[in-house]
Amino acid sequence: MNRPFIIGIAGGSGSGKTFFLNCFLKHFIAKEVCLISQDDYYFPVAQDMTPEENKLYNFDLPSTINFEQFESDISKLLNNETIYKEEYTFNNPNIVPKMLEIKPAPIIIVEGLFILHFKEIAKLLNLKIFIDAHEDIALQRRLKRDLAERGYSNEDALYKWINHVLPAYKEYLLPYKQECHQIITNNSHEAADIIRVTDEISSDLRAKFL
Repeated sequence: MNRPFIIGIAGGSGSGKTFFLNCFLKHFIAKEVCLISQDDYYFPVAQDMTPEENKLYNFDLPSTINFEQFESDISKLLNNETIYKEEYTFNNPNIVPKMLEIKPAPIIIVEGLFILHFKEIAKLLNLKIFIDAHEDIALQRRLKRDLAERGYSNEDALYKWINHVLPAYKEYLLPYKQECHQIITNNSHEAADIIRVTDEISSDLRAKFL
């Protein structure tokens, strides 16, 4: 095929998108697939905030994403152009941001909370995958991640979950769940469940497009 096959992977915070992606990408070599993540397109506002301002600021809104740049870079990949983009570190001072080099490939993966809400991006997706998880399980995963990777206290992480994360999920992602081609429930802590699903999807894609 001349045009790359674009897969959109959406799911709420704590649904297990990252684990799913890691399992999925292991089925391909670098020149076969590339990944572009919505998380790297946050407007850089957090570095000047106090801890209290950071706690209250709602990052879970479409307006916090540089949508135009996100869409533009997806278009560049479709036009066989390489993207250079500094990764977003979620205001964690212990992480030195890397310069990302995203090369075009026959399969492009677009992932993020709002990719189905952003209509121009949603139109580009050939396969839409929704990663789903029970609310309680997703919350525990979110708390664990925020404490370990993003420097939030348990109190701050819980505040964001109740006031920002859940409302955004229900307004900007959940309404598109039934539009997706595949819904994957990820309540299990068994890696084999997700590995089996990624085996099936990747085998089908390899047979059709590689």
